[in-house]
Amino acid sequence: MNVPKVFESEYRFCLIMWENEPASCSQLASISKERLGWSRTTTYTVIKRLCDRGIIKKDGSIVTSIFSKEEVQVSEMDELLEKKFEGSVPAFIAAFAKRQKLSQKDMEEIQNIIKSSGE
Repeated sequence: MNVPKVFESEYRFCLIMWENEPASCSQLASISKERLGWSRTTTYTVIKRLCDRGIIKKDGSIVTSIFSKEEVQVSEMDELLEKKFEGSVPAFIAAFAKRQKLSQKDMEEIQNIIKSSGE
């Protein structure tokens, strides 16, 4: 199943939802006000948009995800890889490594991930 596009502000809301699900709309509105500075109306609008696009579901007033955080992140990475790096993983890694200071531990972790994904 293809993951629908999740825009930046929606993603920030989804982070809250994933931490707290299942959660009521009012609970999510309260947390969104505290963390994002959103009004109740803004939160309810975002919930409606995400429901309409099939990213989350609302049963009564209880909100849960249809797609996990990992599924959304992988979908965004796939889109970034295609759009900006023409599908080239080595080009992406090279660009990333040039801009980020990687510790020895980071490099070992990345190597382990690459080794385990080839199995």
